[in-house]
Amino acid sequence: MKEKVDRLEQMMMRLVYIQQKTEMEIQNLKEEIREFKNEMVDFKDEMRAFKDEMKVFKDEMKAFKDEMKAFKDEMRTFKDLTERSIEELKRNVKELNRRWGDLSKRLGTIVEDMIAPALPEIAKRYFKCDSIEDFSVGRRKAKPGDTSRIREFDVIVVCRDKVLLNETKATPRYEYVKDFVKFVKSGEFFEFFLEYEGKEFIPIFSSLHLPDDIVSYLTEEGIYAMGMRGDTMDILNFEEVSKK
Repeated sequence: MKEKVDRLEQMMMRLVYIQQKTEMEIQNLKEEIREFKNEMVDFKDEMRAFKDEMKVFKDEMKAFKDEMKAFKDEMRTFKDLTERSIEELKRNVKELNRRWGDLSKRLGTIVEDMIAPALPEIAKRYFKCDSIEDFSVGRRKAKPGDTSRIREFDVIVVCRDKVLLNETKATPRYEYVKDFVKFVKSGEFFEFFLEYEGKEFIPIFSSLHLPDDIVSYLTEEGIYAMGMRGDTMDILNFEEVSKK
């Protein structure tokens, strides 16, 4: 009987142990399940935050793409405008050059129209050319014996014993004046016009306005300077050159 009671007690003790162990395992399992649930909650929160970040990233990428598209459109528009502007600028420059050329030609014509008609009167008043034998404007002539050398003479006035050569420039630059002086000093005029040899040669450089320094230079070289004086063309250095 005692043996049975001992066995029963052992079984009861084992049963209590198993029950306690089971309760502890259940308790541990509950703790693990609770921790797992908490981790899942944290994971869900992280996933939600990640999704929010991804949404922000997608929105930023969309905004970037929109900006890039707008930039490309602006660049395309800028390129088109630039190409059109360059073409328009080329057209404007071409038109400006054409107009400037027309203006230069017209200015040259105005100078010739104003100066050439004044020369016969100048020849009579200052150089006693009462009878004008020839009056040429814009005369081109080849040098006798050398037809490859052709020169244009602005105005030539021929009297009985004199010949006037007038060089006209709309803009009286020094290089133009020096070239004329060089030609006058070379004596080449009579090489072009052998028929005028023996006549007194009177060179005149003219423009609507001649600066004082150019007038002085022409005077030193013994060449008459003609320009506007008041409202008419006149010799500006007649007395000074006549004394030379």
